[in-house]
Amino acid sequence: MSFSLGIVGAGQFSGQFATLFHHHPDVSAVYVTDLISERADELVRTAGFAGTFSDFDEMLASPVDAVAIFTQRWTHGPLVVKALRAGKHVYSAVPMAISAEEIAEIIDVVHETGLTYMMGETSYYNPATVFARKKLASGEFGRLFYGEGDYVHDMDLGFYEAYQYSGGENWKSTASYPPLLYPTHSIGGVLGAWPTHATAVSAVGVVDARGDGVFDRAVSQFDNDFSNATALFELAAGGSMRINEFRRVGYPSHLRESRFRWFGTEGSFEQLALTTVWQTREGVEDISAQIDTHASLSPDDPSLAHVAPALRDAFVSGYAAVHDRERIPVEIRSLHNGHEGSHHFLVDDFVRAVVDGTLPPVNAWQAARFTLPGVIAHESARRGGERLSIPDLGDAPGTSHV
Repeated sequence: MSFSLGIVGAGQFSGQFATLFHHHPDVSAVYVTDLISERADELVRTAGFAGTFSDFDEMLASPVDAVAIFTQRWTHGPLVVKALRAGKHVYSAVPMAISAEEIAEIIDVVHETGLTYMMGETSYYNPATVFARKKLASGEFGRLFYGEGDYVHDMDLGFYEAYQYSGGENWKSTASYPPLLYPTHSIGGVLGAWPTHATAVSAVGVVDARGDGVFDRAVSQFDNDFSNATALFELAAGGSMRINEFRRVGYPSHLRESRFRWFGTEGSFEQLALTTVWQTREGVEDISAQIDTHASLSPDDPSLAHVAPALRDAFVSGYAAVHDRERIPVEIRSLHNGHEGSHHFLVDDFVRAVVDGTLPPVNAWQAARFTLPGVIAHESARRGGERLSIPDLGDAPGTSHV
């Protein structure tokens, strides 16, 4: 069985994924729609896709079997629900949604329809997360009691250009997007290895001081002036998780924008920008060679022409030694990869879920556990760090963990 796919949004991010879907042996045709029709036309022409639709509604009314949503991050929730109710399987870029209500509605509709939903969280496939998942399964951590995830991406390293590309004249109003409403790269890495969920949080937001109209509450569509934020979570398994979401930071995010730490009773794992170590009571082992990725595409490739140079490294990183590349279909294994080798796994896991009728790793219930804690954490930061409880929407049908 193969299926057809509609790509929603032809911006900087979607083209790389659309090409992978196009070459996957179980995807029969790829179509594109975008509010700026010229972008959709150009993507179809340059990549040889099946065609375009004039808008999202026309795509949903078509026989297309599934849609992949690559629109601006605050738009995902309503688009996902609309697509599911139209009978389409859905792949969605992160985040899942931006409110507790939107997240709960997605889970309800997935449950009602029985359709596939997958959130495209790159950190679930991050080499650090893959390594830690294996160490936990083998018992080498002992009992985990602490995890830490940092998404450290400075606005000056490509984000200004990205928001200008997608936001037009009013880009500053959306460039103020609250850091804790984009939590899945940090939370998804920690909890992608550690099968538990957050139960409570206290968070602190740092009010921006640049004074350039970004992160200005008078301008912000989100009434937000936090450019950096830190959240401390209590976890159901016992222990804690600290998350950092930084947008003003002197750090080389092009080298490693998501980094992680886990501490257990028998072993621990820590990352910096260029070094990764595994540690026990006996000593320290540098495991950077197992974790580091290698380029799968030149940063000067024409397909990245619309991507800011400071962002291009994220779109070219290939596999790490710890990845199981043999499970990826040969038709896409040699193609461009990205975000620390995650793109191939994201595409193949969604396709496998649709074709085989199985749950993808980052299904709706897991996506909620990666996203909802950030929504509640942002509210905690708005309340001066007040400790707030985090509702849990449960396990996916047929699965369970702490």
